[in-house]
Amino acid sequence: MNKKPEIIAIDGPAASGKSTLGRRLADALGYLFFDTGVMYRAVTWLALHRGLNLADEAAVTALAEQTAIDVRPPSRDDGRMYDIWVDDRDITWEIRKPEVDRNVSLVASYGGVRRALSAQQRRIGMRGRVVMVGRDIGTVVLPEADLKIYLDASAEERARRRYEEILSRGGEADYDQILAAVRRRDEIDSTRDVAPLRPAADAVIVNSDGMDATQVFQRALALCVQPEEKPNGVA
Repeated sequence: MNKKPEIIAIDGPAASGKSTLGRRLADALGYLFFDTGVMYRAVTWLALHRGLNLADEAAVTALAEQTAIDVRPPSRDDGRMYDIWVDDRDITWEIRKPEVDRNVSLVASYGGVRRALSAQQRRIGMRGRVVMVGRDIGTVVLPEADLKIYLDASAEERARRRYEEILSRGGEADYDQILAAVRRRDEIDSTRDVAPLRPAADAVIVNSDGMDATQVFQRALALCVQPEEKPNGVA
């Protein structure tokens, strides 16, 4: 019998379903679920909330270095996977607003911000028994992860999912605007100088187009029992 991976890294573009998969996988294995993207979203939200110029890399980096971000188990049954607290305020849903979507890639592209947050992410991940989700976990934060999954989907599919998520919470959304934001974020994430979005050389690529969340979960769970033999295989 194959030993289950102690450290699981799930990377992929925006709205590919990484958080949903990571949470279900962590629950099934009894592991810690840690979506590292919430840290970048929290810094972005706080910078916007305080009226900082997001183009001022030094100011945003200083904010990331000084900000205490707390991730807690979910306190409400409203679809959240966790609570995100900054400055004694629950900002779990604030960090999912369109203005954060539009700006988080810029904030995450700053080397100082990534360094400020990556060290904390790595300390948590190296404890083991963790499913860590992000965009550079397998390539930068935890290159020694036992299992690396790159979860992908078309921009149109990801925009549709984000659109339906917002509507399900009673919000208002424009699909075309969301699609444009997804494409813009893909461009920024994949071309940034610091830790660009890309699959790790030994990642298993799972394209979720045409798959529902349960099918994606079953595929990932199977990898935990019998990992792929070939790197960069397409599942």
